[in-house]
Amino acid sequence: MEKKPHFVRREFLSRDVPSISLALLLATVLLLNALLYLYLNKFYSSLGRVETDPGLCPFGYFKFGAVKNCSPWLSCEAINREVRKLKCVGEGAVKKVFLSEWKEKKVVLSQLTNSELKEDFLHGLKMLKALQSKHVVRLLGYCEQQFTILTEYHPLGSLRGLNETLHIPKYKGMNTWHRRLMLAIDYVSVIQYLHTSPLGTLVMCDSNDLDKVLSQYLLTSDFHVVVNDLDALPLVNRSAGRLVKCGHRELQGEFVAPEQRWPYGEDVPFQDDLMPPYDEKTDIWKIPDVSNFFLGHVEGSDIVRLHLFDIHAACKKKDPAERPSAQEVLDTYRKVLTLLIREAAMPGTREML
Repeated sequence: MEKKPHFVRREFLSRDVPSISLALLLATVLLLNALLYLYLNKFYSSLGRVETDPGLCPFGYFKFGAVKNCSPWLSCEAINREVRKLKCVGEGAVKKVFLSEWKEKKVVLSQLTNSELKEDFLHGLKMLKALQSKHVVRLLGYCEQQFTILTEYHPLGSLRGLNETLHIPKYKGMNTWHRRLMLAIDYVSVIQYLHTSPLGTLVMCDSNDLDKVLSQYLLTSDFHVVVNDLDALPLVNRSAGRLVKCGHRELQGEFVAPEQRWPYGEDVPFQDDLMPPYDEKTDIWKIPDVSNFFLGHVEGSDIVRLHLFDIHAACKKKDPAERPSAQEVLDTYRKVLTLLIREAAMPGTREML
């Protein structure tokens, strides 16, 4: 029988090899996409913290740390008997804050300092009780008679110290564009939660400048954002024609929304009763400035800003009705994060192609 020439065999192999390589490449792409899907799924369920938080207890109860069982909020008697003040760590217009100890655990004890502002203090307590969720600092107990509130302690403090924290050697690995974007997502998630809360549409009024905004939020040890100060949280009720005003003094500066500024010019002295009220879209106006702080100046942060340009421009529309909702902003942030993580995962595959 006549043997086939060797060149035919070589030609056959040369055609076969690219087919095998292509199959391997497609398998690699599918594997990378599967891994990316699993990573993002894990991100939204743990790092992103889905809405159902297993750490939450029924109303009137709490748990934290490694404790499995829920305990009832501490009463006046329990706070007086079991909580020991260690040192004062802060003081604002409404309350003084003490680092304290309860059953060998660090906690935070807040006490009213100005009796004229007791209504603000009690409003903050009411909000804290009603809004317990993954977005809000954990309430451990309270005593209305003594104007005292006990909450969970977060050693990393408020967001004002974020950049300093990220320069500590222990946390330098967290100082990346995607971790910073995740913090911005947490922040917008809090705003979205307040705008759609069980109580209705709430406006974050203690937000007249960036430093004030950052002081209202805490950075948790696992690098998430929770709102801490709920003293100034008025309710918008459009169906009842109820809008809000953040305080009774004139607000100025580019940080506050245009509708929060005196509209009648310098020639007309400010009068609170002439100042028009507004709605929750004032919070949307401030999102780009707060997010810009979160993103910082690390490698990749400018690319993130570029992807967020359109949604941030929409947040800065002069007409509040033209601004997006907090949910729309949140959806965009999440899409950008997914897109950029996918792009970061795929360069090697593109080179193989």
